[in-house]
Amino acid sequence: MTMQIDTKPVPAAQDGKNPKSPGKSQSDVIKKASLKRSLQTAPAHGRLDTFTMDEIKKLHIGVSYMFDDQLEGIAVNNGMEVFHNSAVPILYEQALKHERSQITSSGALLCKSGEKTGRSPLDKRIVYESTTADDIWWGGINIKISEQVFSINRERAVDYLNTRERVYVVDGYAGWDPKYRIKIRVISTRAYHILFMRNMLITPDPHDDFEKPDYVIYNAGAFPCNRLTEGMTSSTSVSINFQKREMVILGTQYAGEMKKGVFTIMHYLMPKQGLLSLHSSCNQGRQDGDVSLFFGLSGTGKTTLSADPNRLLIGDDEHVWSDDGVFNIEGGCYAKCIGLEREKEPEIYDAIRFGAVLENVVMDEETREPSYEDDFITENTRCSYPLQFIPNAKIPAVATHPSNIILLTCDASGVLPPVSKLNANQTMYWFISGYTSKIPGTEVGVTEATAVFSACFGAPFLVWHPTKYAELLKEKLEKHKANVWLINTGWVGGSAVTSGNLPRGTRCSLKYTRAIIDAIHSGELAKAEYNELPLFCLQVPQSVTGVPSDLLYPRNSWKDKAVYDEQLEMLAKKFIKNFDAYKDKASQELLSGGPML
Repeated sequence: MTMQIDTKPVPAAQDGKNPKSPGKSQSDVIKKASLKRSLQTAPAHGRLDTFTMDEIKKLHIGVSYMFDDQLEGIAVNNGMEVFHNSAVPILYEQALKHERSQITSSGALLCKSGEKTGRSPLDKRIVYESTTADDIWWGGINIKISEQVFSINRERAVDYLNTRERVYVVDGYAGWDPKYRIKIRVISTRAYHILFMRNMLITPDPHDDFEKPDYVIYNAGAFPCNRLTEGMTSSTSVSINFQKREMVILGTQYAGEMKKGVFTIMHYLMPKQGLLSLHSSCNQGRQDGDVSLFFGLSGTGKTTLSADPNRLLIGDDEHVWSDDGVFNIEGGCYAKCIGLEREKEPEIYDAIRFGAVLENVVMDEETREPSYEDDFITENTRCSYPLQFIPNAKIPAVATHPSNIILLTCDASGVLPPVSKLNANQTMYWFISGYTSKIPGTEVGVTEATAVFSACFGAPFLVWHPTKYAELLKEKLEKHKANVWLINTGWVGGSAVTSGNLPRGTRCSLKYTRAIIDAIHSGELAKAEYNELPLFCLQVPQSVTGVPSDLLYPRNSWKDKAVYDEQLEMLAKKFIKNFDAYKDKASQELLSGGPML
């Protein structure tokens, strides 16, 4: 099937009908919006909808428009409605009418993703083909499929899309820096998916040419893959073909798969150009302009800690460190909602309004108030909203080189201090190790906090070998002399999971973590006195303003010191065993950054 898009203007018929579809007016095929309203609201988050041919001719705007011929292989000349770059109200109307979505008291769109309420990393596949085969870190993260299997899945997705009465399309950029951004087109059968990606991508200007996007995402998630197809392990398949520049989603309607698919694409393309792509959030000081990067997996606090009222938000999850500084990949934020309270996270709480998408959140049917503490559907409740919904967001989302690098970990064992200062070798060791804990709900099958090692604090999204990203990070650190900190947002006073004689701990209070972050930004911790944590040789500050002293040194908060020592040694052994996978490419200096038994 040909991958082409017909963007040639359709000559207007004398009777105002579309000559390609007799009996249908052109506006039946192309959903239009008022140009004046679009331009008025564009600064808030970009263009709203396509315009009629008369509006184009009158205003001489050079934009690509889709007609009822073909859309990336989707036949739209059979009466299918195509909603292309539709306005937020139109997407609301469609989701309410066709998807059983609801509106919350704050105006956010409440949606359900169906059976899958988290990512499905075991179903992720990358096409093995000659132009990229030598670049990719093949194995349990990047599982091979053949070009033939990808073609089968793609055809299955396209065939399903072709059976729909309506499809939804959005165009947007990945990357705020015009030098490195790529053009993404998303096609889906659900309006909520398009509103989600409208938030998460960067909206182009009306005159930008999207006739030929760099990558196309076919989201046919409501339809399963064929489980008997070679390489398929379930009814879900999320696959990327870097040569054809396509992504196909089958068997999952969880919106996060699209977002992380775009990140995976950027995680391949940016290092290929010598740029460091990062699973991190980023913010900037209002006065000094100092920039901080927060590395970490989902659930470690990237979104929460970067949304600081005293600093400008660059982004909450995905960035690139280039020769010019840092830029955000995304146009929006994707925050966890479980336990959300306005008192603790006012910026995120207030961002959940008209235009935001609440995913799998329970709502009071009478008041339409979201019940953020309710995990009946999943603990992985989420909200997507445009970056501009954060009052202190910096637009465009670009910044200078960072002066502080913060590695976030959620320590399920409860033995790591809430803050430590790392030297250069420790930084590389901890970055490659990527120790944290998976939080229930972020992935299918995760039901309790589980200690894991995720290379570069984002192994599910890596494409190159972890050392590729580590080498790029080392180059950046050596050139720009940033301080590096390890922040534990996990458990204190005990473990996350009790068994035997292990005490039950509690999650470190957000107010203490925020106090530590403030001390980093104020320069207090750079001047502090330090003690050394045994085995790991981490430098732990003796005091931090606003943080109890016994919390800084975890051993002091455990009733049974001998049990703490045992758990610390067990964690050190886990680190050493995990790093065996990287020993063949690790120098002695790098190995010296790990625990010493």
